[in-house]
Amino acid sequence: MAERFDYFIVFAEMRTGSNFLETNLNAYPGLVCHGEAFNPHFIGYPNRTDILGITQPMRDANPARLIEAVKHGSEGLGGFRFFHDHDPRVLDLSLTDPRCAKIILTRNPVESYVSWKIAQATGQWKLTNVKKRKDALAVFDRAEFEAHLTALQEFQIRMLHALQITGQTAFYIAYEDLQDVAVMNGLARFLGIDHQLENLDDSLKKQNPEPLSEKVRNFDQMADALARLDQFNLTRTPNFEPRRGAAVPGYVAAKQTPLLYLPIRSGPEKQVLSWLAELDGQRPEDLDSGFSQKTLRQWMRTHTGYRSFTVLRHPVARAHAAFCERILMTGPGHYAEIRKILRKSYSVPLPKEAPGADYDQQTHRKAFVAFLEFLKVNLAGQTTVRVDAAWATQIQILQGYAQFALPDMILREEEIEVYLPALAQQLGHPDPITPQDTPSDKPFALSDIYDAEIEELASTIYQRDYIAFGFAPWQAMT
Repeated sequence: MAERFDYFIVFAEMRTGSNFLETNLNAYPGLVCHGEAFNPHFIGYPNRTDILGITQPMRDANPARLIEAVKHGSEGLGGFRFFHDHDPRVLDLSLTDPRCAKIILTRNPVESYVSWKIAQATGQWKLTNVKKRKDALAVFDRAEFEAHLTALQEFQIRMLHALQITGQTAFYIAYEDLQDVAVMNGLARFLGIDHQLENLDDSLKKQNPEPLSEKVRNFDQMADALARLDQFNLTRTPNFEPRRGAAVPGYVAAKQTPLLYLPIRSGPEKQVLSWLAELDGQRPEDLDSGFSQKTLRQWMRTHTGYRSFTVLRHPVARAHAAFCERILMTGPGHYAEIRKILRKSYSVPLPKEAPGADYDQQTHRKAFVAFLEFLKVNLAGQTTVRVDAAWATQIQILQGYAQFALPDMILREEEIEVYLPALAQQLGHPDPITPQDTPSDKPFALSDIYDAEIEELASTIYQRDYIAFGFAPWQAMT
């Protein structure tokens, strides 16, 4: 029967007990752990010059070469310890490889942080003789700890996601489990080793066995800081929107000026496109668009010094524009099928055809509020209707753009009369034109129906945009 794994990685961090774990792994016949094989400052151990004939320069030039040496040159199943700040190229090689056994060692991050601070203060990173133990108190630094915690969480999330999408599992072991020989023997069985240990190696001693209150100089300050941390992310704004791609075909470039526009649907697209075209004496239909990632990269390479931008619109105004352009009015560009679904399944009081003489202001307000109620469940992933780019959150659209290229200017609709001409001047236009005013929505302007109820509803639906971009109520901005 073929062996299950070619090699293993112990994913750990400083002061999580990884030295102790490695010592006991090496006590099993057929297992060999080569230390921190991809530590950027040394190879394996601080005084080592190579692992299995692979030197540090050789490893740095090609990390896969060392992995192959561990696979084929170890006496038994080989592996190494890996921390979040080690060579990131190793993750690309190992996380998706089912022939790599993943062992994930964790410890309470406060305890590992305090242990790390004490080791920094004493210079003692291992203890084999209790009589030589050095004492020091840790000083808790809130900003440093939060950065430490964020790095650990991001690393754990990346590993978990990679395991999920590739259908793999890992052997999780907590710091507290390291003293349990039965757990260690279970780990050996996971790695395909039948041999069982009777006792664990006790050459390494726990360095700081005291409670945290006796190890931290400013313990009260630490306790207060930890109490303020939102450990369970209670204040997070829920997000059930589907992730969006970079939408590269929608990017628009000026014909001559090195200027790239990343449109956000239901924003002032027509005004911006007209301005962009007129800048070079062109028509909007003459602008360059329909890019692929390949052709857009080519455009970027041939337009050195180019600038890119996008334009935000207030969420209430954007939702109203999407409603009028895509749902209420019929004709080119409207969503006929979604319109039917809204009338039939979501009680949105839309006229069967285009609005007629009997469609008044009060009816319009009622229909728009019903559309907002639909958006509330749609953006929460509770409908069968797609979350269209015309009403998706602007933060989600920008996150999609970020997969390819972020705009280097994020403007707001009310600012474009000032900032777009200023941007054009930077690119060689001494007296650029001013963008046209945005026409009112039809058949009724937002100002005709806007009130506190609409604002409250929209701010709830688009809370992520309000928070991310600091939007005030629409009326205060008009």
